[in-house]
Amino acid sequence: MNKIKELYEKYHEIILYLIFGVLTTVVSLIVKYALLFTVLEASNAFELQVAVVVSWIVAVLFAYFTNRKFVFESKTNSKLKEFVNFILARIATLLLDMFIMWFFVTLLKLNSDLYVVIVTLISQVLVIIANYILSKLFVFKKQNKIT
Repeated sequence: MNKIKELYEKYHEIILYLIFGVLTTVVSLIVKYALLFTVLEASNAFELQVAVVVSWIVAVLFAYFTNRKFVFESKTNSKLKEFVNFILARIATLLLDMFIMWFFVTLLKLNSDLYVVIVTLISQVLVIIANYILSKLFVFKKQNKIT
């Protein structure tokens, strides 16, 4: 039990990021699939991108508040700057997600429900990794304390 506690203390930020990353992905997937399997068609390139963007907006809002409070425990007074940097970093990974979906689903025509699910899951793994790196390096940087 002590070993588990030591590992958690050593890697708590990454563990929490993964937990909230998975929850963010679940939020994104629920929104995306709800749209694609009800009112939008994955075979329609425009509708596919609408589903990606709407799911992204919902997921980004969820991710910002959970990452700020629980993962990186941000204490900055520059909340607006932090939020803008978070949005900019997430726009970069949105473009990555959109490119992956366009390339495989639209260009390669892998637009059956099964392929949409598989491509989306692969894309989400890449997006989670990129989001952590961008959040750690550019958004929730720890302030150097002057002693």
